[in-house]
Amino acid sequence: MTLDRRSFLLQSGSAAAVVALFGQGCAVPSPSSTALPGSVLGFTGVPASLRDGIVVPPEYEWQLLYPWGTPTGVTGRMPPFAPDARNSAEDQAVQAGMHHDGMHFFALDASGDRGLLVMNHEYTDEQLLHTDGVKEWTAEKVRKSLHAMGVSVIEVRRSGQGWQQVQPSPFARRVHGNTAMRIAGPAAGTPLMRTAANPAGDAVFGTFANCAMGVTPWGTYLTCEENFHGYFGGPKEAARNATPAQRRYGTVAGSQWVEYWRFEERFDLSRHPNEPHRFGWVVEIDPFDPTATPVKRTALGRKRQESATCTIAKDGRLVVYMGDDSRFEYIYKFVSRDKVRPGTDAAARAANRHLLDEGTLHAARYDTGGRGKWLELTHGRDGLDAAHGFADQAEVLIHARLAGDIVGATKMDRPEWIAIHPQSGEVYVTLTNNSQRGDAGKPGPDAANPRTNNLFGGILRWREDGGDAASPGFSWDHFALAGDPAQPGSGARYPSGDADMFGAPDGLHFDKGGLLWIQTDLSGQVLGKAPYTSLGNNQMLCADPASGRIKRFLTGPNGCEITGCVVTPDRRTLFVNIQHPGEARDDGDTKHNSAWPDGAEPGSARPRSATLAIRRRDGGIVGT
Repeated sequence: MTLDRRSFLLQSGSAAAVVALFGQGCAVPSPSSTALPGSVLGFTGVPASLRDGIVVPPEYEWQLLYPWGTPTGVTGRMPPFAPDARNSAEDQAVQAGMHHDGMHFFALDASGDRGLLVMNHEYTDEQLLHTDGVKEWTAEKVRKSLHAMGVSVIEVRRSGQGWQQVQPSPFARRVHGNTAMRIAGPAAGTPLMRTAANPAGDAVFGTFANCAMGVTPWGTYLTCEENFHGYFGGPKEAARNATPAQRRYGTVAGSQWVEYWRFEERFDLSRHPNEPHRFGWVVEIDPFDPTATPVKRTALGRKRQESATCTIAKDGRLVVYMGDDSRFEYIYKFVSRDKVRPGTDAAARAANRHLLDEGTLHAARYDTGGRGKWLELTHGRDGLDAAHGFADQAEVLIHARLAGDIVGATKMDRPEWIAIHPQSGEVYVTLTNNSQRGDAGKPGPDAANPRTNNLFGGILRWREDGGDAASPGFSWDHFALAGDPAQPGSGARYPSGDADMFGAPDGLHFDKGGLLWIQTDLSGQVLGKAPYTSLGNNQMLCADPASGRIKRFLTGPNGCEITGCVVTPDRRTLFVNIQHPGEARDDGDTKHNSAWPDGAEPGSARPRSATLAIRRRDGGIVGT
């Protein structure tokens, strides 16, 4: 049976009818579904779905790897997952964290059959993490929560039966909210980085709120601290003393998401106002050395960090592209002072370790006519001086958002993941959405963000002048404006007529062949509801930028976000993360509407974020 989803929706006009169709889990092809084995996007496209499970093309199979609570594989410390959440904070420190996100595969041999899978754990669902939720906070619950975020390093091996985690492994490691770290770069040791516990301002405990990521040319992993602000709090009356910079970054007492501050002093803004300055950074981790201290690289700027996508300029310098995932925030580029030394061995990692500490940070301005410019964020230039509140370069970096305001960067619709085409060098960024665009007192539409009340987001791309990532100028356009074109006034526009629709694009990854993998993050509160009804659950699509074709490849369980994506070097395995399955659909509803992957019905098991390994059944290239 072949159905045109848009025609069906227009004829039925009923969300209930959509559930009746999509809830069956039938393998109904999408409009662009014709399978041509071995061809680009030759897989059978899957339809939008509200099915509580994983749906992939019939030519493919998926395998579950490393769900929350799985032992990481640290020798001598492998506590099993307790389905009733009775694992201790010490157990959680050596188990898979919650809410898997950005991820990369580092091959350990030439065949690619062994490797390290390194992934972020973005945040916690406290109702699932603790046996009794958080009716009462305790110091132990704070420690367990901090241990459930951060980064996992696990070893995996491919065999005839698929991929298996290696346990124990000499590489296995958890980096979490209590891991000792070094602070490096221009802001290290400066007054705003000093605290009572660390008067030198050069060390900190922990990384958390880890969302997107990057990989350096020398083979280290970059994890990005995004929504760090929600973990700092304090008595509400302290909010009256909040500075403009604290308000801009959301670190205001009384607005916290969790009650860490009551049990761990460093999270109390009224007592330690500098502690949040030590978060919101790109953190470099050496996945091959479990004894190496992670390093926060302050030269890349502090923000709600999203992506740290690396490439090399024509003259050999390192370039890092980054987003700031909030409404009306900026896109950034860092260019190193020195050139990259080739190689990925220990010597190359040692030789390149200073590159992320010395260089120039920029913010992007997108002009009309499809042109743009990178604006330097350098103290003493373009108003970034003491008269405007910046005493030195450290303050420019710690308050990068405010520096972007001064130089006139373009306020974007939640810039998230950034990916670079491996052949053309074009740079793609997801702009997830911005429902406040055009609201009273808020910026209105502009060339790069053309829609008011932007509910669906899109993908923007640019080409650096001369094909050089270090260029000060670029040309840009919209690859896709997401949404349902059948909805009046949606403003949706895709690169070709042969494109499956989507909304709230988030994760983004190019494989070596130039296929662009797109992942979506519609809130669990809106899935299946107007105006998102036709989009079903969150999904992953594959795009061929050369032809403009976009085809839906995967749909996920109820409430989940599809995020984190990496293709193995031989392009025969696709690793994907399923984050927060069962996220409540209604405001104030703490019930989870999925028990994936362990239970068949909601409430039968605690839903667990997890990694999937996806392969063609015939062993072919993924995306074909």
